[in-house]
Amino acid sequence: MAFLSFLRTHPYGLNLTLATCLGLMMFVGLFLGYAPLGVADATQGLLGIGDQRYIYIIQDIRLPRIVLGALVGGCLGTAGAALQGLLRNPLADPGVIGISSSAGLGAVIAIYFGLSSVYAFSVPALAIIFAIGAMFILIWLAGRDTSILTLILAGVAISSLAVALTSLAMNLAPNPYSLSDIVMWLLGSLSNRSYSDLALSGPFMAVGLTLLFAAARDLPALTLGEDTAASMGVNLKRLRLQVIFGAALSVGASVAICGTVSFIGLIAPHLVRPLTQHDPGRLLLPSGLLGALILVLADIAVRIAPGAIELKLGVVTALLGAPFFLWLIIYTRRSMR
Repeated sequence: MAFLSFLRTHPYGLNLTLATCLGLMMFVGLFLGYAPLGVADATQGLLGIGDQRYIYIIQDIRLPRIVLGALVGGCLGTAGAALQGLLRNPLADPGVIGISSSAGLGAVIAIYFGLSSVYAFSVPALAIIFAIGAMFILIWLAGRDTSILTLILAGVAISSLAVALTSLAMNLAPNPYSLSDIVMWLLGSLSNRSYSDLALSGPFMAVGLTLLFAAARDLPALTLGEDTAASMGVNLKRLRLQVIFGAALSVGASVAICGTVSFIGLIAPHLVRPLTQHDPGRLLLPSGLLGALILVLADIAVRIAPGAIELKLGVVTALLGAPFFLWLIIYTRRSMR
């Protein structure tokens, strides 16, 4: 209890603790997998010395997978915290504005028309393009006032249309192999990811996270209501666009790389919110760090789970997130009585 009290009153202590745990688990993940390695072998492989097999396993297979997992989890956690602060809704997550489903639709179209067999990076490229397109459609549908209610309704409309078109593509899949590829991609995975994937998605993630963290200063004012925030000098239109663009770029790039990974943007902010004194601005960084930690742990669990078939990352996060979501709904209803 004393340690939790320390974390509540010292934000740097909370961030340092989460960053330390994340770095430790990323290192542990280097020597866990289908071919278990000792700490010495993993360290030598990371430093590029010793057996070439260990160097290849660490630097070309596991390291990019772990780094991408941390980045994706960080983007989802940060975007979830920012959207919850913007919408003033603790149940909001990156899927609420339709970006995740739109990015998934872009990837599905690449697989459906066989572009993925011609150009491997057509899947993430189209996913990012569709995510950015959905972002502009969302702004257009919301109109100039960009009210919170209009944003939510426009996001639901975009998400519903993207899900419907994705289901249509699966229904009209030309052969069982295309359908299998679509389903496997939508389930989410970090296997067979490389530095090329990082180079493609990294710039979009960086720009998105920059926009989200730049909005941290104005988010606390929204807890007092939009009118009060506006009277305090907060440019509400700019703040909404900033969060939407940031969430769209970071989440769209994340979905483009690993498919649909649910609940990270919902779980991470809720777990650290009591430790940030419910401050939406302070919540962003610890949510990103915890989201990265959760996804790295989930990917480690996927790699060491027994069985001939690797579990999909989205399945694992859903199995963890769905019970948490149900508990959150029950807890919220009780607290409102």
